Amino acid sequence: MSSRLIYGFHAVTAKLRHDPESVKEIVIDATRHDARARDLLAHAELQGVKVIGADGKRLDGMAPGAKHQGVLALIEGDRKLAHLDDVLDTLEEPAFLLVLDGITDPRNLGACLRVADAAGVHAVIAPKDRAVGLTDVAAKTACGAAETMPYVMVTNLARTLRELQEREIWVVGTAGEAESGLYAAEWPKATAWVLGAEGEGMRRLTRENCDQLVKIPMHGTVDSLNVSVAAGVCLFEARRRLG
Repeated sequence: MSSRLIYGFHAVTAKLRHDPESVKEIVIDATRHDARARDLLAHAELQGVKVIGADGKRLDGMAPGAKHQGVLALIEGDRKLAHLDDVLDTLEEPAFLLVLDGITDPRNLGACLRVADAAGVHAVIAPKDRAVGLTDVAAKTACGAAETMPYVMVTNLARTLRELQEREIWVVGTAGEAESGLYAAEWPKATAWVLGAEGEGMRRLTRENCDQLVKIPMHGTVDSLNVSVAAGVCLFEARRRLG
């Protein structure tokens, strides 16, 4: 079975909390005695995970160029992708999904995962083509959300949107030219929110398979938002209405 490294306090702590069996060992800066370090060490002790103290030079050598914050964890097994049917079949409440079309920047993906986790989204869906995938950079930017948020990659995004509709999930796309504004629009509780890359937006087939298009009202000189910011605006408005 293959192994990989994750790094940063959020990612390592989240892994300890949600999947401790996969954590083989943790390497931490021996000079760190702050609250974050103590919290992580407490979780590691609780789960019986081996912790190794090291200096900064060794940590830098293990994760060259990474902003590891002084902590790394060796994880057993590859990062697993979720299956959409498994997610939807186990829901006991209206589906709340984020669909990303054409996101190629790993930091944008990571930020979207973090926003989705904070808003209580059930899964993030993305196409296999023209998409960055769940890289180490994306996972680091997600601050632990990559270890807890189901991430589904699909071969045909348009077909997946139609399958969601067959399950009575309303597909809401975001587009600057939409007639309805986000705050005035109405939608059902079970929703899949679709966002495209900044500038390019959604692909044509993706747009055509949306039940509804909405726009975020813009009051300044810019005409678009970073995709993770737009996701935050839309998802938290949807969450507010869910109660």
